[in-house]
Amino acid sequence: MTTVGRQLRDNAVALISLVVALGSLGYNTWRNERTEHNRNVRAAAFELLMRLADLKRVVFLAQYDRDQAGGNPRTGWTYVLEIQDLSKLAPAPVPAQAERLQQVWGGNWEGLGKDDQTAVERIDGAIDTLRDSTLGTLRSLR
Repeated sequence: MTTVGRQLRDNAVALISLVVALGSLGYNTWRNERTEHNRNVRAAAFELLMRLADLKRVVFLAQYDRDQAGGNPRTGWTYVLEIQDLSKLAPAPVPAQAERLQQVWGGNWEGLGKDDQTAVERIDGAIDTLRDSTLGTLRSLR
């Protein structure tokens, strides 16, 4: 028997143990990275949902209560920008829908507090779409 073949046979248990150890290390590293990613997405999604609720509150106060302080559309801009930033931590389609919300807000915020419901319906629809996507993202985490 050749020396290489004999060494493989003599050290088979050690070689198998090495392969198992390397495989386990690789899987454990992958699992830890996946878990950390899910934690980051989960935290961003919860913050995103809170900011969406805050933005919706601003919209309702501006439109229905005509509250100049609580329904100030400039305050809404800060929420829209926060939502935009937080959405970058979530997977698709959340970032694209946050971009859409920013566009809808930018085109309609001046219509808040008027008798026309069009601006509120557009903004509310964009908020609800982003909210549904965010909830879907949370449900999909493993």
